[in-house]
Amino acid sequence: MNTSTTTEAKAIQNALEMILNEHQELSKRLTFEPITSIIPALNEAKNIFLIGAGRTGFMINAAAMRLMHLGYSVYVVGETTTPAIGEGDVLIAASGSGTTSSIVKAGETAKKVGATLICFTTNATSPLAEAADYTVTIPAAGKQDHNTKVSSQYAGSLFEQGFLLLFDALIHELWNIDGSSAEELWTRHANME
Repeated sequence: MNTSTTTEAKAIQNALEMILNEHQELSKRLTFEPITSIIPALNEAKNIFLIGAGRTGFMINAAAMRLMHLGYSVYVVGETTTPAIGEGDVLIAASGSGTTSSIVKAGETAKKVGATLICFTTNATSPLAEAADYTVTIPAAGKQDHNTKVSSQYAGSLFEQGFLLLFDALIHELWNIDGSSAEELWTRHANME
């Protein structure tokens, strides 16, 4: 290995350690009661809809997949086969700022038809959070926070990663409550890849 490659490898290792450290700090600042309070709403939902934009949207897709593996009826807003949301349904909306217009509008629509709105955001006083029945605040930097006080990562990276990790922790608890075996969940994995 040449010196340049070794230096770059060390820089990437340092970046990974910085990211992991930010998540350790984030986990200490999280309040877990709001996430546990949404479990009954999820378990009672007829259908669960999820929405997010940009990179958060990719994390939403991962969350939807895991809910589906657990046997929930799940839809990602914006997909061509997603039906109308209705009373008795749940919308999980993730927006770091809580101001993304398409997500706020979806939240308003959900509330209008009698669905439950669950919000994941960095901003507990945002329009999305104000409309929500449940708000889970992830104390990460917003996408426009460039001062590196909360995170040295670019834009909303810590929020996006934090949402994925926190939702995976929720999935793990839902799986524990459900009691299904890994083999049972496996039967719901895609078989047309």
